[in-house]
Amino acid sequence: MGVQLGDLVEAKSISIEDLSGKKIAFDGHNVLYQFISIIRGRLGEPLRDGSGRVTSHLSGLIYRNANLVETGIKIVYVFDGKPHKFKTETIESRVEARREAQIKYEAALKEGKISEAKTYAQQAVAATTSMVDDAKKLLTLMGIPWIQAPSEGEAQSAHMAQKGDVWATASQDYDSLLFGTPRLIRNLSITGRRKLPRKSLYIKIEPERVDLDSTLSRLGISRELLVDLGILIGTDYNPEGVKGVGPKTALKLLKQYGRLEEVLSHLDNVKMPHPIDEIREIFLKPEVTNNYKLEWRPPDEKGIIDFLCSEHDFDKDRVKKAVEKIALGFDKSREKTTLEQWFNPESSE
Repeated sequence: MGVQLGDLVEAKSISIEDLSGKKIAFDGHNVLYQFISIIRGRLGEPLRDGSGRVTSHLSGLIYRNANLVETGIKIVYVFDGKPHKFKTETIESRVEARREAQIKYEAALKEGKISEAKTYAQQAVAATTSMVDDAKKLLTLMGIPWIQAPSEGEAQSAHMAQKGDVWATASQDYDSLLFGTPRLIRNLSITGRRKLPRKSLYIKIEPERVDLDSTLSRLGISRELLVDLGILIGTDYNPEGVKGVGPKTALKLLKQYGRLEEVLSHLDNVKMPHPIDEIREIFLKPEVTNNYKLEWRPPDEKGIIDFLCSEHDFDKDRVKKAVEKIALGFDKSREKTTLEQWFNPESSE
């Protein structure tokens, strides 16, 4: 689930309207996992079409994105490429965790423990290659550009934000900050009420913004030391981190001793699974590409209806309303961009 920086990061609440006209890169796989996890049936099962194919992710893509695009947000999706070899342990661990959760889900269903089953169902989430392919097809029909990253999607998104091609990146994970995104937007794809696991309580989920420069300034460290901090507490490339060292302790140690190597020299029996410099390089010099083009187009209404309604049994009236929202949003963002370029030719948002 990425590096756990929540205890150190201060996020500012924002409204979706604040993002109107801005270009935002979504971590594609991260968003799909959210949709597949949250959009579920009565027994915690994913939504499926008449042929048994999972459609939770398609439902999230069409309806949630329609609401965002309607406000004038210019969305681009970035999908993961080949994972770094250091991520093997993390991937294997996630596969095993999902397998165990699926077994517990099926057992809870048999025992009639519906609430418990729903919790395990969310933990058993997996985005298959066919789901990702369907997501890309739907995004194309919606007129939303998507990019295939050579490696980590968050690294590619951060690279695009650093270049100014997008204003911010959107993800639930804080890894984007280690990759250098100037602005991270969280909760953008899951805004609304959300039930707490194993409780009959709902919390309100609102978008929030985290700025890298202000975070580094408040913590009194550089981005390089933020990466070292991440390595200390554990990343996808060294998931164990250093036992007993949490975010606040890691910050204190780095301020006291400096670079990670100095910190480790003052700790007993600490072994990293991979060379520190190589883990650092994943974040500071990630594999990215400049071979992409961001172009937003009006939605293909017929193509969307054929794909969602004819192939996947979606309700036609509801899909048509979503398409209308997307079309309105496209016109709104185009008008806003034209006005900004007229009055401010150097505007890059």
